[in-house]
Amino acid sequence: MRLLLTSDTHVPKRARQLPAELLAEVARADAVIHAGDWVDTATLDLLLARSRRLIGVYGNNDGPALRARLPREAFAELGGLRFGVVHETGPARGREARCAARYPGLDVLVFGHSHIPWDTTAAGGLRLLNPGSPTDRRRQPWHTYLTATASGGRLGEVTLRRLPPRG
Repeated sequence: MRLLLTSDTHVPKRARQLPAELLAEVARADAVIHAGDWVDTATLDLLLARSRRLIGVYGNNDGPALRARLPREAFAELGGLRFGVVHETGPARGREARCAARYPGLDVLVFGHSHIPWDTTAAGGLRLLNPGSPTDRRRQPWHTYLTATASGGRLGEVTLRRLPPRG
C-alpha cells in the first residue's frame, strides 16, 4: 500500500494552490493522510476528489467549516498497521513518551503543526511521523511531505520528499 502524508497546507494563506508534485503523488497513493491546517475547504474537496482514500483531521488554523467535516483525531488500519492522525502533539521534548502513553494501541502516529519534518520511534515501538509542510517551510530549508509503504503489518520506505523552490 502506497501512502502520501502531508500537513499544514495552508491554502490559500501560504500558497495559492498545492504543488503539482504533491498532487501527482496523491494520484499514485492508495491512501492520503493529512494532519491538519488545511485552512480552506477547497483543498479538502480537491483531495477528496483526487484520492482513493483520505484520512484527515482539522488543525488549529482550520475554521468552523472544516471542523464540521473533519475530526480532531482520526484512526485507520492501512497495510496491517494501526495509524492515528492528530494535528498537534505538544513540545518536541518528551514527545515520544507522551504520544506512546496517549495512543497505546497505535503503530504509527502522523502529526503536523510545527512544519518541521519528524521521524522517530518511541520506546514501545510507536512510530511518529511529521511530513513538514509542502507550502510553508517556515524556518526549514525545504517545503516537504512524506511517502511511505505499508504492507503485512510493516511500515517501509518512509521517504522525506523535498519540493523544488517556488518561483
